[in-house]
Amino acid sequence: MIALAILLPWLSLMIGGHFFRAILCLALQITVVGWIPAAIWAVLVVNADRRDQQYRQMLRILHGR
Repeated sequence: MIALAILLPWLSLMIGGHFFRAILCLALQITVVGWIPAAIWAVLVVNADRRDQQYRQMLRILHGR
């Protein structure tokens, strides 16, 4: 998913369910100068989503569900 976030930042955000962020990222990515900030932003969002998923999984394990 990180590779997708670097190559196609807007698509990785769209797959992650962040539709409004994906549209903003696509607008930023259209400019060549904006590609690097868009890729960094997408990587940060993907990592945050993965971290949140791990936290939820840990909470389920701790609560015995």
